[in-house]
Amino acid sequence: MKLIINWLLSAAALLAVAYLYSGVVVSSFTGALIAAAVLGALNMVVRPLLVVLTLPVTLVTLGLFLFIVNALMFWAAAGLVSGLNVTGFGAALIGSLLYSLLQLAIDFVLQRLRFNQ
Repeated sequence: MKLIINWLLSAAALLAVAYLYSGVVVSSFTGALIAAAVLGALNMVVRPLLVVLTLPVTLVTLGLFLFIVNALMFWAAAGLVSGLNVTGFGAALIGSLLYSLLQLAIDFVLQRLRFNQ
C-alpha cells in the first residue's frame, strides 16, 4: 500500500514539476506514472553506481556534484520514457531539483501520516 501511494504521489510530483517549469513536459498522468517508475528504478540501480564512481569529484566539490548525478538520472529517465520530455541538461538540473524538493515533502507527509511504518 505504501509503495502504491508513494508511486502515485511521485507521478503527481512529476506533473507538478511540469506545471512549475516549462523545460519539463509530461504528456499525461499515465506518462507520469511510467516516468516515476523508471526514475525510481534508475535511482535504485544506476544512481548508487554513479555515486561510488564519482566519489572523488563529489568529495572535492563538497557534495555539490550529486546535483549533477541527480540531473543525469532525471535526463536519463526522460530519454527512456516517451511521456517525459526535458529540453536539455539545464532543464534536467532544475527539474531534478524541483522533483527532489517535492519528494522530500511527500516523504515528510507520509512519515507524519505513518505510512512509512
